[in-house]
Amino acid sequence: MLRLGVNVDHAATLRQARYREVERGMVPEPSPVEFARESAAAGAHGITAHLREDRRHMQEADLVGLAREIRLPLNLEMANSSKMLAFALRLRPANICMVPENRREVTTEGGLRVRGAEAAILRTVKRLQRAGSAVSLFIDPVTEEVRAAAETGARFVELHTGAFSRAVGRRELAREVRRLAAAAELAHGLGLGVNAGHGINYGNIRELFGVPHLHELNIGHSIVSRALMVGARRAVREMLDLMRGYRA
Repeated sequence: MLRLGVNVDHAATLRQARYREVERGMVPEPSPVEFARESAAAGAHGITAHLREDRRHMQEADLVGLAREIRLPLNLEMANSSKMLAFALRLRPANICMVPENRREVTTEGGLRVRGAEAAILRTVKRLQRAGSAVSLFIDPVTEEVRAAAETGARFVELHTGAFSRAVGRRELAREVRRLAAAAELAHGLGLGVNAGHGINYGNIRELFGVPHLHELNIGHSIVSRALMVGARRAVREMLDLMRGYRA
């Protein structure tokens, strides 16, 4: 069964637009923890959140709240830095996805550069997995990055679907699906679990049925956007309905 991880970052983005500084007596809204609770009630299989070093949306307290209050596996997205590692070792979420981070970007714009950084990533992966978190690496769907990811000891890769989500026309879309499929086949053959995320929405999700071996899709912006119109539970259920019928 293809699993859905709901990314709640953009619930926090909306909150931070008004509540950058919280004074006594304020109740900042919307709450990403409450959005996660509604997602869980709708049938989501996991919750994803990215604690960025500039804290532009999620805050440490949000992650602690998610870990304590939501009875779903928590997937922490994080940069490979000493501060993020220390936080992750305290939080000990079920899953961790290591991602690149650029403060000038609006959102994550590319995959982690694993090739050439295998030794540094391997050290972090070992510490995190020793603490009980399964580690994934967010990578572009290219051969050298998949092979490098396998050398780090990570259990999963998360294929960056940004180029897929931006594809224009059937020919370009088909090319990106083929790239993702080839990367997924290679990762699976190397013993890695395969997740995918970035830019997946209600209109393009079924195109990913052409990609084999998918374990989980991490989707945030489109679900949060849809929730503004129909509510969180319905938004999640609609996405789950579209995911039915996938065969790995």
